[in-house]
Amino acid sequence: MVYFDAASGTPLHPVARQALLAALDEGWADPARLHKEGRRARLLLDAAREAAAEAVGCRADELTFTSSGTRAVHSGIAGALAGRRRVGDHLIVSAVEHSSVLHSAEAHEAEGGSVTRVPVDRRGAVAVASYAGALRAGTALACLQSANHEVGTAQPVAEVAEVCRAAGVPLLVDAAQSLGWGPVAGDWSLLAASAHKWGGPSGVGLLVVRKGVRFAVRGPADERESGRASGFENIPAVVAAAASLRAVRAEAAGEAARLRELTERIRVRVPELVPDVEVVGDPARRLPGIVTFSCLYVDGEALLHGLDREGFAVSSGSSCTSGTLTPSHVLRAMGVLSEGNVRVSLPPGTREEDVERFLAVLPGVVAGVRDKLGAPAPTAAVRERELVLDALGKRCPIPVIELAKVIGNVSVGGTVRVLADDEAARLDIPAWCEMRGQEYVGEEPADEGSAYVVRRLS
Repeated sequence: MVYFDAASGTPLHPVARQALLAALDEGWADPARLHKEGRRARLLLDAAREAAAEAVGCRADELTFTSSGTRAVHSGIAGALAGRRRVGDHLIVSAVEHSSVLHSAEAHEAEGGSVTRVPVDRRGAVAVASYAGALRAGTALACLQSANHEVGTAQPVAEVAEVCRAAGVPLLVDAAQSLGWGPVAGDWSLLAASAHKWGGPSGVGLLVVRKGVRFAVRGPADERESGRASGFENIPAVVAAAASLRAVRAEAAGEAARLRELTERIRVRVPELVPDVEVVGDPARRLPGIVTFSCLYVDGEALLHGLDREGFAVSSGSSCTSGTLTPSHVLRAMGVLSEGNVRVSLPPGTREEDVERFLAVLPGVVAGVRDKLGAPAPTAAVRERELVLDALGKRCPIPVIELAKVIGNVSVGGTVRVLADDEAARLDIPAWCEMRGQEYVGEEPADEGSAYVVRRLS
């Protein structure tokens, strides 16, 4: 099996494995105790903290080890909001943040706080001006990921940090996807990350709180990790996480250049090999190893299963793989096609021949899924000025497939009203119009679901 899902988690780095095994023998004792074994464990913990802090670009006493990246995000947001509760209860997040950030925002709203969700463009990037415009007198905290976990787009963190600093508002950066490639630029205030994203063991996160940032721990206090992470430290995992972060950083420059070439090859060749494909995300400001594309008339889950049978592990933001029949919040916020979505995220060490084999098998897998779903064949029929397509009760990508089949049955300038109650239709029908050169007129109310009006232009 060729593993192309590094954005979800990378295999354990060899250095991490060696450090973990060594620390299992040396770092099992309580580092808070004064006996010899406790002092030995404390030395390992302190050394790991120093190494991680150097890689992040912070002081060692600003860095806390947590039980996961998600816990780091939750603790960081809750602590910063609590510490600045006298300032106000306004929180700013981008619309494409990781679910851990968005869940924290929802919890804050449920407790009576206010949240502004900053939109993104079709490439998945926020505008610095949008963050500046969202800041107000009662803003307690702003959050922005360093790079997106689904489409790879890098965010203007340094510029956003500058406007936040000028307004006296701390910025929390979710650096989970980018920290293995290098430190986060800019004058940020808090940072969260997760070791399993850079080849460390799962179950280790980092939370950095800069000196001077008002921070109040939520929940019962604990004497460990400055009170910001309760419970006994997993010293072997922490040591392995710090060791692997240093190791991947040493390899980052050369590996990043190599992976950028491979992902650019995928970005260019997939649309050449497979018709009706939209490659999403910023083509330049992006992480080295992630490339994402969406295929018209394709069920995302069937596509992933087909690639799995060919020996490739990839992931998807398609609505058909979420279990909720709604598109990925990232793709939805970008306004891009969600059906048949594939995220390819290459781990360090990916071989060129594996990428070439992926490109060789992909067209056949997509074609096979389209055939099973009855994807449309070109038609030149012209029959009516207006047509109503009843797609109620049908899920992605069937409404779009049926729209493609009947668009040729109206004359140029005529319209098709698609009746659909699938949430994905709100995103996928406009995206199909843009890809196929047709006009999306808009959404209208209907007795059931919604009516999506499309005008034929060609």
